[in-house]
Amino acid sequence: MKKPELLAPAGTLEKLKFAVQYGADAVYIAGKQYGLRAFAGNFSKEEMAEGVAFAHSRGVKVYVTVNIFAHNEDFVEMEAYLQELLQLQVDAILVSDPGILRLAREKVPELPIHISTQANTTNWSAVQFWKELGAERVVLARELSLLEIKEIKEKVDVELETFVHGAMCISYSGRCLLSSYMADRNSNKGECAQACRWNYNLVEEKRPNEFYPIQEDERGSYVFNSQDLCLLPHLPELIEAGICSLKIEGRMKSAYYVATITRAYRNMIDACFEGAAVSGELQFWLDELQKVSHRPYTTGFYFGKPENGALTLESSQYIKPYDFIGVVQSYDAQTGMAVIEQRNHFAVGDKIEFFSPKYGWFQQVITEMYDQNGEAITVAPHAQQLVQMPVQQEVYAMDLLRKPLGTND
Repeated sequence: MKKPELLAPAGTLEKLKFAVQYGADAVYIAGKQYGLRAFAGNFSKEEMAEGVAFAHSRGVKVYVTVNIFAHNEDFVEMEAYLQELLQLQVDAILVSDPGILRLAREKVPELPIHISTQANTTNWSAVQFWKELGAERVVLARELSLLEIKEIKEKVDVELETFVHGAMCISYSGRCLLSSYMADRNSNKGECAQACRWNYNLVEEKRPNEFYPIQEDERGSYVFNSQDLCLLPHLPELIEAGICSLKIEGRMKSAYYVATITRAYRNMIDACFEGAAVSGELQFWLDELQKVSHRPYTTGFYFGKPENGALTLESSQYIKPYDFIGVVQSYDAQTGMAVIEQRNHFAVGDKIEFFSPKYGWFQQVITEMYDQNGEAITVAPHAQQLVQMPVQQEVYAMDLLRKPLGTND
């Protein structure tokens, strides 16, 4: 069996670098237009060039989403944008609109095409259709079971990509109209307001001012509130099914989220192919997945329709057990001091954790800190403030720091 590609999200240049550093084989990004995450930060032409160079120098591929459902006005600058992507030497584009696919095939035939999950590809015949139109890869709809995926792989010789981790939409493969109707933000052009996470009650037509909770709860009911996908325990089955690319959702998520999730899946994929004790590794990495902001986890549609347990009706809030508090900038082996860029509040006396692609993690208490002028300080309250502190073992640039919420001892 061939080791599958691990594909990580990169909403910004910084997140791209963390995804690469923490083990991604490929990343997916978007420019300032034509992608389905309009508020992810996204990439200017200059940032995209830097990101592609950074990734390629480390053997990592870069895919660019061009997966909106386009209207006529979207085609005015589309050809120029596709030519720009070709010149930047991106490794593929993701499309869902047949019109964009047609234009790409005609104007930039050298640019590989992947069919986005937005195209709702749910059967082998549709996969064959996209292949005949020139697609090299199809990102399958999230509504497929593992058995259906296996059958598609047996019938069609084309690369298949599936989501394995991240947020799920209450919609069909992300094609949702709630945001457009309720917030005038078109989710199919990248402007989703996440209306499916809002608080809902039932209203009867002839009683317009009477609101009935669908579930007895003083905060309302979250009838569209899907749990997050997590298939880390099922990587052997996914690999056996012949899926070529395992995709993590999250271009809107933090660099800490991208690094943590990517590292867990990287280590478990490698363990599956190195004859390691996968069961022994699994619990450690499942525990790591609990340390990022997330909703309760589900296996989605992979093992049957998720009627039971796929929604969280009590709250739409994320579970957030840890704060991401800093990034290591440098380490001096002679003094044992590290320079930390602050990302969230921390202070002397806090119990914190360092983690890295080079080691698991370790915990220590902050005993002392100094500012850039070498003056002793007790707290680091300023965003991206540079702080020096002693650490109990060697650390590396781009290692991350986190702090359990509610602890400072």
